[in-house]
Amino acid sequence: MIAWVDEFRSTLAQFVSTEARIGISAALVALAVGVAVFLAPRVVTRLSTLFRTRVLQHSRVPDAVTDVAWLFPATILVRSLQFAVFVGVSVSLLFLWGFSSLASEVVVVVGKAIPNIARLGVTFVLVAGGLVGTNILESKLESYARNVDHINAHQEGIVFRVLQLVVLLAVGLATLTVWDFEIGSLLVGAGFLGIVVGMAARQTLGSLIAGFVLMFSRPFELGDWVQIDDAEGIVTDITIINTRLSNADGETVVFPNDRVTNAKITNRTKRNRLRLRIDVGIDYEADIERAETVAETALSGLTFVEEVPKPQVMPTTFGDSAIGLQLRFWITNPSAPRRAQAKAEVLRSVKTAFDDAGIKIPYPQRELLARQEAAGFKVRHEKRSPTESQPQSPQSND
Repeated sequence: MIAWVDEFRSTLAQFVSTEARIGISAALVALAVGVAVFLAPRVVTRLSTLFRTRVLQHSRVPDAVTDVAWLFPATILVRSLQFAVFVGVSVSLLFLWGFSSLASEVVVVVGKAIPNIARLGVTFVLVAGGLVGTNILESKLESYARNVDHINAHQEGIVFRVLQLVVLLAVGLATLTVWDFEIGSLLVGAGFLGIVVGMAARQTLGSLIAGFVLMFSRPFELGDWVQIDDAEGIVTDITIINTRLSNADGETVVFPNDRVTNAKITNRTKRNRLRLRIDVGIDYEADIERAETVAETALSGLTFVEEVPKPQVMPTTFGDSAIGLQLRFWITNPSAPRRAQAKAEVLRSVKTAFDDAGIKIPYPQRELLARQEAAGFKVRHEKRSPTESQPQSPQSND
């Protein structure tokens, strides 16, 4: 038994008379009531006030933490102090009235429980510190991301999740250490489990690694209009596992990140402008330069076509039925709806301009010519006789 317990018991054993024991008991009970009912709540309230004003309202602590009331559990502390006072007074009364064996057993039980209570307290402090730490990291990361241009929302989210995972993992390992767990054997088991999981989920792990690759390479961001292989749409979500696109038909296309990293990616909004091309044919009898001038005039002053860079009209091909012209023009804030609207506007304007200028857009046509050595085509106007129209039967040789 602890030495101070023996000394305390010997001190109380000096009071042998009933009157003295009653007086000491009343004093202990009064002291316990005063401490538990009046002193403990006031002390905890004062500590809570100091904690909130000096810790939670500190300039380095984000404002979001100030509303977290459970970081200082005043009620739990008050009840814990009251319980400790009750146990102490009960043990003292047992020693005072000669129940030393029972009091000793209570002291032994309390002595064994104190380390576990201390471990619970340390565990609570670690968990609370981890949560506060992640809040501070999130605030600092958001502040840093607002002041720089090389971190987007997707990267900020992934970095925060990684930092949060690291903090929680450190808190978990520290908690296991406090409770005397064998971390070495746990890590060995986790290693074998990681091998098994890695072999069973190779594709998922590949997508996970590809998600980090996309985070640092940044071929596109949220809201970009991209084409991945044969699918195009607006990037609506980028996770560490997959990437989601929303196409012009309202469909959601989901790509695993490992496929995205190996695919051909076309980002149409990276530079906030896009050049479009439309092919049109003019008749071989038309004046090409005049047709170019008419088309360029038709491309100016349109709602969706940009004046700078200037639209261009270039002859491109000698077609079977027409000379091909290519209309080249730029649009800003590119998207699938704006592309469709711009092409429709250009088609209407150029068709109207060609009609007004008398420039023909020919239908597909074919010219048939006979070879010179065949003396051209001969059209027979005379009518065949019935005997000529019928095939002759072969004669039999007798």
